[in-house]
Amino acid sequence: MERALYGEGGFYLRERPSRHFRTSVSASPIFAEAVLTILADVDARLGRPSRIDLVDVGAGEGTLVRHVLDLAPPSLAARLAITAVDLADRPPGLPEAITWAAAPPGSITGLVIANEWLDNVPLDFAEQTADGPRLVLVDPATGEERLGPPPEPADAEWLERWWPLPAVGLRAEIGRSRDEAWAGVVTRIVRGRAIAIDYAHPVDNRPLCGTLTGYRDGSVVPPIPDGTCDITAHVALDACAAAAERARGFSTASTTLTTQREALRALGMTGARPCWRWRTPTRARTCGPWRAPPRRPS
Repeated sequence: MERALYGEGGFYLRERPSRHFRTSVSASPIFAEAVLTILADVDARLGRPSRIDLVDVGAGEGTLVRHVLDLAPPSLAARLAITAVDLADRPPGLPEAITWAAAPPGSITGLVIANEWLDNVPLDFAEQTADGPRLVLVDPATGEERLGPPPEPADAEWLERWWPLPAVGLRAEIGRSRDEAWAGVVTRIVRGRAIAIDYAHPVDNRPLCGTLTGYRDGSVVPPIPDGTCDITAHVALDACAAAAERARGFSTASTTLTTQREALRALGMTGARPCWRWRTPTRARTCGPWRAPPRRPS
């Protein structure tokens, strides 16, 4: 998965995400407005420092930070230090005020946003057998699967705690790599807030056979790791949250788990599907059939 997405010629180093799916960032400017509202709150709680960070992890094409910069009032924009984090090349036309980097800053005072980043952090897949869980191996040329060795001890412990497999044939995505990735971001924060947004599931309601999915050109395709498609899996965000708290120390970190709809409503937004427009050669209609391109769940 890592080689297919981020290796030489990998999907995310070669393709622009907007060609294949849409997320909340590109679906509506409301998302950027919500992030700006949170950023302004963090800024106020920090006493409006002379410099405040906004870090977008998994920035894609820089759409979110570009919109936030456009919307920010001058008094905030003048103090903003924006870092867009992605392994792909810097998109053309990105404002010079936005720093493009392969890793987050080592020290962050402000707000970190990771919107649909963790679902693309590579992980291993396991299947329960009569002798315990075994890794699922896949031929990247054909997609053919076979069972491999047992997971390493740390991954086996993660499965037992966060995604137990009570019956033979059940499958799980081993999310320890996501835990470590999120904890690695959160520990860079000196003062501020970090928000991860992804499609997820809780420990008491994990899917029976996992969620591994491929996307190409707006369509769902088999998740064959050949570099031609996005490969994604839902996130055990509860495990990520616990890992971040352990990494920072429970006395200095607190976590809230909620849904995106509830979070938007708490910011004064409805969370409802926006009213789409579509045009014919002879007339324009409002709130007609939704004809937006296919999108990845968010």
